[in-house]
Amino acid sequence: MELLDPTSEQMPEGRQPLPRLSKIDGAVIGLLDISKPRGNIFLDRIEVLLNEQGAITKRFRKPTFTRVAPDVLRQEIAGSCDAVLEALAD
Repeated sequence: MELLDPTSEQMPEGRQPLPRLSKIDGAVIGLLDISKPRGNIFLDRIEVLLNEQGAITKRFRKPTFTRVAPDVLRQEIAGSCDAVLEALAD
C-alpha cells in the first residue's frame, strides 16, 4: 500500500498504516473538523451513521485549517480515540 501525503514536503516521512478497526460497535471514533466551511455538516452526517453502527463519537475542532493541529489537541485525540476521521470540505 502506498500512502500519499498531500503536503508539499520535500522529503516525506515514511509511515506505515495502522491496522483497521476490527469492529465499529463500541469503538471510540474521533471526528476532527479542520475548520473549513461545511466540514461540520459532513461530520454531522458521518456521526449519525457511525452512531447507528454502535460507535461512540467524540468531536474535535482545529483552531484553523491553515496550520497543523496543536500538540495538545493531537494528544487528546490519540489518548481518547480508537480511530479518527478528518473532515476536508468546502
